[in-house]
This record gives sequence, structure tokens and C-alpha cells, in this order.
Amino acid sequence: MSELTHVELVWVKGRIENRIRFGRIAEQRMINRQRRVVSFAAGSIFAFVRWTSNDYGTVVSRIDILRAVEPGERYSTLPFVQPGGEILLRISGWPKVEKVLQAIDAIETLSINPADAAPDHWRHIHNRLSVGEQPRPYTQSRHQAWLHRRKFTS
Repeated sequence: MSELTHVELVWVKGRIENRIRFGRIAEQRMINRQRRVVSFAAGSIFAFVRWTSNDYGTVVSRIDILRAVEPGERYSTLPFVQPGGEILLRISGWPKVEKVLQAIDAIETLSINPADAAPDHWRHIHNRLSVGEQPRPYTQSRHQAWLHRRKFTS
């Protein structure tokens, strides 16, 4: 099994857009003008956005924030992601997806790469948005606490 998690990105103007919103890409392979595969190292966190439309409007609007897994580690399967990943956040429907994108922007405003944010924060956003509640914002102090905790668990 490869030590990388591969994500197929597809773009068909006005119909399909699969893209990475954030994450550190370890490898990239072009298949053709409309398709490419990006790969992530085990342990890295990335956001995968999928959007599809037809003649009548948007059909799918989804964002998944995943952690790439180590070989032999348990994972969930998702379309376009091989082998799969640990799902930290899985939201569909444009209003909720837009709130996740705003949360990502807010983290970047703090000069923090969203790929470095605490995984529990993505779970928190998922849980709160799933029940129609407003998630708490990520702060510098929460980030520092995460970095401190991570130092002792690694």
C-alpha cells in the first residue's frame, strides 16, 4: 500500500469542480487538461471541495476535511480519495459549506495554515454545523494549546 493518500481532482467548466482548499501536496500528477491527482503524506490534513451542477443548478456542494492515514491504519472511504482518510469534517449543502469556507478564511486571517489547526477544531465545526449551531472561532490561544499538546503526544 502506498504511504500517500491520492485525491483525483476533476474540472469541467460549469459542471464539475473537485479542488483542494488547503493542505500540503506531496506529489502531483497531471492526467489530462481536466483531471489530475494530488497526493498527501500520512498525517497531513487537507480540505477537499466538490461541486457539481446540471442545467437546473447546483446538484452537489460538499466539503470534506480529512487526515491522510498511515498504511494499516483504519480509514473511511470517499469518492475520488484513495485509499480514504480519517474524516474530521463532512458537510454538504451550500449554506453549510460556505460557513466552513468562512471558518477556514478566519483561521488564515490569524496567519495559521488551516492544515496546522487542531483536528478537534474541524470535528467541532462539523458537529456544530450538523445541528444548526454556530461553531466557536479558532483562536491563537487554542492553536498554542494544540501545538503544546501535540509536542507531548508525538
